[in-house]
Amino acid sequence: MALPRRRPRDPEGRMSLAEHFRELKRRVLIACLAIALGAVVGWVLYDDVYRLLTQPLTDYIAAHPERAGDIKLTLAGLTTGFSLHLSIGLFVGVIISSPVWLYEIWAFIVPGLTRKERRISLAFIGASVPLFLAGILLAHRSLPLVIGVLLDFTPNGAANFQELSTYFSFVTRFSLGFGFAFLLPIFLVALNMIGILPVRAMIRSWRVATFLIFCFAAMMMPTPDPYSMMLLAVPLVVLFWAAIGVSALIQRRKTRERPAWLDTPDDEATAL
Repeated sequence: MALPRRRPRDPEGRMSLAEHFRELKRRVLIACLAIALGAVVGWVLYDDVYRLLTQPLTDYIAAHPERAGDIKLTLAGLTTGFSLHLSIGLFVGVIISSPVWLYEIWAFIVPGLTRKERRISLAFIGASVPLFLAGILLAHRSLPLVIGVLLDFTPNGAANFQELSTYFSFVTRFSLGFGFAFLLPIFLVALNMIGILPVRAMIRSWRVATFLIFCFAAMMMPTPDPYSMMLLAVPLVVLFWAAIGVSALIQRRKTRERPAWLDTPDDEATAL
């Protein structure tokens, strides 16, 4: 299947609304194809990924042998196994193809890049992929704590049978939530580059941003203790200020390269 060809822009690099939609369609199609190819790899690696994602539950049962018969993973129907196989494949596909769909998002948000800005795009990919994977890794490291606390709420004498699709839905959403949260500074820098979010506005709203980050961390970490919330909130706050620093450097460079005559008042003659 051939991908839709990109239409040329006008000499100033502007695109019409229809061209924006065609550009969006093209980039979404590329991202979906990349995820589908990654899902094939996830389908092949199903057994290894299954063991990795169920390891926190297995470790909890090993640490509490008296509850080994009360905590089990179950299947709800004949098609659940196939659906689970497909879901895990897509989950792995999203992770493997992250360099592709992250670039497509960036290229759509910041179109018409100059030669210098293309180098920034390479830096964007070099930073966004490790950040996304770091979020996934932090979520995986936090899962034993989260699952252990949640299972401790099971009343004495009650069995806690986990339906596989529900368990994996929780694990994958938890992991991807961490991964996307770690992309916060990247999109802040992107919004700054296209002029939507200046550095001054980010600095003025740091209190609101910090509050929202802690609220997000509290929702993502369903454990009652504040330490697990800090595990996610503190890195996000640090990344927020890092995004402000990078945006300030980019904005300073743009100001330095901006011709002085553009800032001349309308009622005065320019140097030209």
